[in-house]
Amino acid sequence: MAKHFSKILHATDYSKASARALDEAVALAKQNRAELLVLHVIEPVTPYVAGEDMGGAELYMKLEETTKQEAEPSMKKLMEKLRKLKVNAKSLLLRGTAHEQIVRSAKSRRANLIVIGTHGRTGLSKLLMGSVANQVISTAHCPVLTVRGK
Repeated sequence: MAKHFSKILHATDYSKASARALDEAVALAKQNRAELLVLHVIEPVTPYVAGEDMGGAELYMKLEETTKQEAEPSMKKLMEKLRKLKVNAKSLLLRGTAHEQIVRSAKSRRANLIVIGTHGRTGLSKLLMGSVANQVISTAHCPVLTVRGK
């Protein structure tokens, strides 16, 4: 018996891998007549501490605001695409650590599937950068579908 998904959370970083994952999330949302939550997490700007003063707190607040302003048009474009596809979708723009916000949002909004793209990093880049998808898989309360980007 196939599992029915009523609410699907798709986490996006606006990359090609995320675009492929969105296509899968849309197909599943249509197939299940599910609500699709599209989440983008704005990571906090980390101050550079070695060396000279890099502009203080004001500079970092401006950088974070700029990051948010850049994310909003991308989300708006995605939501317009979903509206044209007749998908019942809502957008979420949150600040914080990506994997924590993805898992927390899925749980608090009662999503029963998370769909996320993977970049397919290996070796040193995976070690240094980590994998948001791996962290989501290991901490999520619900199934996680990963879609590898090309």
